[in-house]
Amino acid sequence: MRTPMTIADFLDRAEWGFRNSPGVVDEPHQPAAPVPETTYGRFAERVRAWQAGLDALGVGEGERVAVASHNSARLLELLFAVPMSGRVCVPVNFRLKPEEVAYLVEQSGSSVLLVDPELDAALSDIKVRHRFVLGAQTETELMRFGVEPRPWSNPDEDGTATINYTSGTTARPKGVQLTHRNIWVNGMTFGLHTRVWERDVYLHTLPMFHCNGWGMPYVMAGLGVKQVALRKVDGTEILRRVEEHGVTLMCGAPAVWNMVLDAAATWAGEIPGRDRVRIVCAGAPPPTRTIQRVEEELGWEFIQLYGLTETSPLLTINRTRPADVDLPAEERARKLSRAGVPALGVTLKISDAGEVLARSNTVLDGYWNKPEETAEALEDGWFHTGDGGTFDEADGHLTISDRKKDVIITGGENVSSIEVEDTIFSHPAVAEVAVIGVPHEKWGETIKALVVLAEGATAQEADIIAHCKRHLAGYKAPTSVEFRDSIPRTATGKIQKFKLRQPYWTGLDRGVN
Repeated sequence: MRTPMTIADFLDRAEWGFRNSPGVVDEPHQPAAPVPETTYGRFAERVRAWQAGLDALGVGEGERVAVASHNSARLLELLFAVPMSGRVCVPVNFRLKPEEVAYLVEQSGSSVLLVDPELDAALSDIKVRHRFVLGAQTETELMRFGVEPRPWSNPDEDGTATINYTSGTTARPKGVQLTHRNIWVNGMTFGLHTRVWERDVYLHTLPMFHCNGWGMPYVMAGLGVKQVALRKVDGTEILRRVEEHGVTLMCGAPAVWNMVLDAAATWAGEIPGRDRVRIVCAGAPPPTRTIQRVEEELGWEFIQLYGLTETSPLLTINRTRPADVDLPAEERARKLSRAGVPALGVTLKISDAGEVLARSNTVLDGYWNKPEETAEALEDGWFHTGDGGTFDEADGHLTISDRKKDVIITGGENVSSIEVEDTIFSHPAVAEVAVIGVPHEKWGETIKALVVLAEGATAQEADIIAHCKRHLAGYKAPTSVEFRDSIPRTATGKIQKFKLRQPYWTGLDRGVN
């Protein structure tokens, strides 16, 4: 027997087995009235009300429904409601400028746009057939409670469930088509590797718009896990909710955990969740110092993930192995900074050019209306990640050396900006760092470090360079250091290096020399 694997499977199990169990706790501090805390039974009823409302609008199967919202119970509901009815959900980064949101809505061909009240004025000029503000308007004018929605006429696991736009670190965002099968396999595999079970409590520190919250909303529902929405990432607020709700699992970029570490320094009393919380980190290889501090200062387990929007996102996972438990803390942290071992069902290899290639049931179906980009990304039956990497022959762990375009070639030597960043970050005065290549008449490119100092700390350019030369080969040390107040990042925590490089390469024909 073969039945289609669709997102409905997760909610069906939640409603069947956990109807009266705590389901979703909405963000209390938001411009819309929060959804009252729901059981999974009530959550399923609200999902059907969304579907019946879209039916009444005449939104057909295959049509796209865009949602621009901060984390909230309503966004979580729509991540289920829209694709479960054969439509396509388009979660939009709420931090984008209006013209960028307009591009995503137009490029996806969305017929419906749902916006957070805080974004209402800014996004008022976007042209779309149906537009609603999440909250009172959608509760009364769109949702149809007590009305049975039409069923999806032909459930198809290969049908597009969501279109998730890339963060645009190198070019205009592309719409990643994730199928029900992609999401199903990712969710189940993610749940297996992070050992999710019914007694977990999940805090949405990760933006739900980003690759559908890495697919965690689905597996959490399927396993009856209580989900708590967090609208704004704040270190103290995360600690408070860990304490209040008994949170056991969270996901996020390194910047999130740095905020928690900062907040923990002034937290009154014992850090909540010690020896109970596990966090999953991705978005950029975290500095070993951050990993060590999480485990020592917070007492939380650190799990490293590598993946991309195009892979739903899980490709590798890295947890401390039993054999490594008794290693010195710094050595354990160093091992955890690697991307990890391929997840179940994932095949990886390194191309002759040093690029990480992947095959998996979680790899995208294609880029929306971009056949040439799709063919390039899936050339020869492998997904081309754009990341450079190597495998540790001793234990099979993948280490990401750099984005291909971020490798700095100076004097004929390839230098990983990630390696240099990790070394600079180990300097006690450094809070943030980005390393880029800038043009040099003799060497082609040379290494520049952009550094944000920790509050109250001082350091000079010579200090940073000397620190690098003590720990790295001389040619890997930066030749210049520029101190800044901040470093621009995407909503998912990625440093936008193309923006950092741009001023130094203006007027040149190429971005390498």
